[in-house]
Amino acid sequence: MLLVDYIDRGARAAPTDPCLVDPDGTTVLTHKEFRDLTHRIAGALRRDGVRPGDRIGVLSRNHPLALACIVGILRAGAIWTAINVVSGSADQADFLTTVGCRRILHHPDLADRAAELEKLVDGLEPSQPFDADDWLVPTGPRVPDRPFEPGGVAMLLPTGGTTGRSKAVPITHRQIHLMCLGFQIHLREPEPPRYLCATPMTHAAGLVCFPTLAQGGRVVVHDGVVPEQVLGSIERNRISAIFLPPTALYKLLADPKVRRYDYSSLRQFLIAGAPLAPDRLAEAVEVFGPVMTQTFGQAEAPLICTVHETTEIAQAAADPVLGRRLASCGRPSALARIEIMDDDGNLLGPGESGEIVVRSDLVFDGYWQDPDATAQTRRPGGWYGTGDVGLRDEDGFVYIVDRKKDMIITGGFNVFPSEVESFLHTFPGIDDCAVIGLPDPKWGEAVTAVIETRPGHTIDPDELIAACKAHLGSVKAPKRVITRALPRSGIGKVLKRALRDEYWTTADRRI
Repeated sequence: MLLVDYIDRGARAAPTDPCLVDPDGTTVLTHKEFRDLTHRIAGALRRDGVRPGDRIGVLSRNHPLALACIVGILRAGAIWTAINVVSGSADQADFLTTVGCRRILHHPDLADRAAELEKLVDGLEPSQPFDADDWLVPTGPRVPDRPFEPGGVAMLLPTGGTTGRSKAVPITHRQIHLMCLGFQIHLREPEPPRYLCATPMTHAAGLVCFPTLAQGGRVVVHDGVVPEQVLGSIERNRISAIFLPPTALYKLLADPKVRRYDYSSLRQFLIAGAPLAPDRLAEAVEVFGPVMTQTFGQAEAPLICTVHETTEIAQAAADPVLGRRLASCGRPSALARIEIMDDDGNLLGPGESGEIVVRSDLVFDGYWQDPDATAQTRRPGGWYGTGDVGLRDEDGFVYIVDRKKDMIITGGFNVFPSEVESFLHTFPGIDDCAVIGLPDPKWGEAVTAVIETRPGHTIDPDELIAACKAHLGSVKAPKRVITRALPRSGIGKVLKRALRDEYWTTADRRI
């Protein structure tokens, strides 16, 4: 099935039920209105000469009409090109040039940026504000279905960009269909879900919208993670599902009013996008209830390669014997096979550390017009190499140790930053942190903790280093502690490369 088939099914089953909702609870569009609007957008694009396979971008912060544009683009047979709205114009233009974007639909507040991109990207046609009713075709005519091509590209997503220039990842209609099935297998709710979308739709939060709509649910659209607004919306809108990366969860937990709201409607609090500190996960179970879920995926193998079920996380939080599983991203989903591979292409057994590799129809076919980068992800036996170092226990739970590229080599020893970061997260005064290797004449790379403190807290560096030595040993303990703001991507991921680059500009070696 195509995503538009799910949209049409929802409109037939519950035409007057809310589909897109504002944070205050106001219904923006019902399922029928949403379907009809996507037909009007698709009709306008086809009238303007957009052909199947053309790349069409949407330049907008989170907004209900932006989601309608995405589905309208797919209905027209074109390819949605995701534009990271918080990136600079040069990065946006580079991505649009890479994929050969033909046109942009933009939020009216971003008209100036759209005009700037028209000048920077060769062949980009004049952009169109997506709220202009006179641009849309009249309500009524239906856009004829395009030929069913499950392997056809539906969208182009930018990679996280945490290791440099973003690459374009094609997502096919088949992958979207599989994601929808995966949610119905592992994360299905007894009633149509009420999903709160607060992080950018251009990333994983947007992908979660699709299985929500496929189940006839509603999406409550927030423009960013403001703790008081998000927590209040969960209570007010009786939210049943929310997706956040760990850094956004930490923001919610740090809010002094986090325990004052009613979370009884929650069924799935989904965390993905980066390793999650076990102590923070246990705290989240205490605050939000036995509803925490974790998955593992990447743009190249999206969203649901592993699943750590709500019951499993709740058991691990309650039972000290199972507590180690709080560090796991779960077990392979019904859609994927996960293994651990060494550098020679051998599959490893339980407890052995190596690269996490995936074999699944969720895995992409390759980066857009970049065969060299694609080849770097291929492993013997048809496996996709994630670039994550991990291991699997006797019960099949997968643990992400760290990114291969983030490993620190200090005095001849290998140190994975995530282990140090997990310990730092146990300090109540630390809001977030990143551990990196910085150039050092004695150690080669010195383990360095860069921390953000919570309001009203101060951290004594010497005391922190001493505590790390006692718990982790002298090799893994930071040699230096820096308190400062951490650079972040548009979805809140810490940009470790940008952080390292500030200190490695005069060094001979990059890590």
